[in-house]
Amino acid sequence: MSGDSQMQKKASQDGGAAIAANDGAENLESDAVQILSFTVDGAEYGVDIMCVREIKGWSETTRIPNSPDAMRGVINLRGIVIPIFDMRIRFGREATETTDKHVVVIIQVGKRTVGLLVDKVSDILTVCDSEIKNAPGNGESEIDDAYVRGLISLDDKMVVLLDIEYLFDRKVLEKASDKAEEQVVESE
Repeated sequence: MSGDSQMQKKASQDGGAAIAANDGAENLESDAVQILSFTVDGAEYGVDIMCVREIKGWSETTRIPNSPDAMRGVINLRGIVIPIFDMRIRFGREATETTDKHVVVIIQVGKRTVGLLVDKVSDILTVCDSEIKNAPGNGESEIDDAYVRGLISLDDKMVVLLDIEYLFDRKVLEKASDKAEEQVVESE
């Protein structure tokens, strides 16, 4: 097993996935990308590891009135108020019944930071761009086709690679950020 593979395996076991993956990113071939994969309601999804800032265990959020349905609330992460989105609701499913086994993946979307409530982090995948297949685009997917950047076929599963720029478009993020900032002002 190579050093990078050992680091990735260790990182996925101990929750330091974002750090280990970003450290090894410079050593990859130019057409390879690293994907953080996670599970939501039994299905595998992934995001480009370069947008992942942190992975943390679930902790209760502060609910904000009139926020988007998928926004569970906000957390204070080292002085930064971050909106947390329930990915089950974002994909049109029932709300997550949270336990201490759930995970929040903190990602950067443009200039904004948001958290994704997921069931668990699965793995760090290294794939070539050519291995990312186009989504069928036939509307048969459980989530909006615009949210899907592509599909990664592995031996025993299919990972839906999300396009976070579309998943969290400007309108959704602005409304969430405005509500989070209102919460900060009210608490001061």
